[in-house]
Amino acid sequence: MRRVRPGTAASRAAGGGAAARRGLTSVSPDDRFQGGPPVPAELPRLWHVTLSVSGAEVPLPEVRRALEQLAHDHPFLLTSRYATDHAEIRYWEEARDLHDAAAVALRLWGEHRRTANLPRWEIVGLEVVDRETHHQRVAAGQGPPPATRMGVHPF
Repeated sequence: MRRVRPGTAASRAAGGGAAARRGLTSVSPDDRFQGGPPVPAELPRLWHVTLSVSGAEVPLPEVRRALEQLAHDHPFLLTSRYATDHAEIRYWEEARDLHDAAAVALRLWGEHRRTANLPRWEIVGLEVVDRETHHQRVAAGQGPPPATRMGVHPF
């Protein structure tokens, strides 16, 4: 014996009554719900990220090689500046909101530490701003020091 829940397609096929046979007449396919909060557009945005790291001194050639490998592994890297005991990395991140962009940025150094052989430095600074804010700062001359050349460069 097959059991069927009332109102399902199988019960309607077996003659589920007049209500089951008629369609909804009060709602047309083009009607939209007008109440409630607007549905946010969950489209990703571009965020400019500046990540600062520092720690024990490491020979400059090792730092440079590690940052070049990071740039190869993370192709959106714009520029890296470095010294024997600190570095600054700038890049664009595509994310839904600031929280997502910051979370990715905070994982970047640790996740690539072994594959790029990065120094065992800690993150000491993070700035994440949206694209519009970054461009306004640069246009006003208030942004970070200009990263005129892409790539890995000493301070």
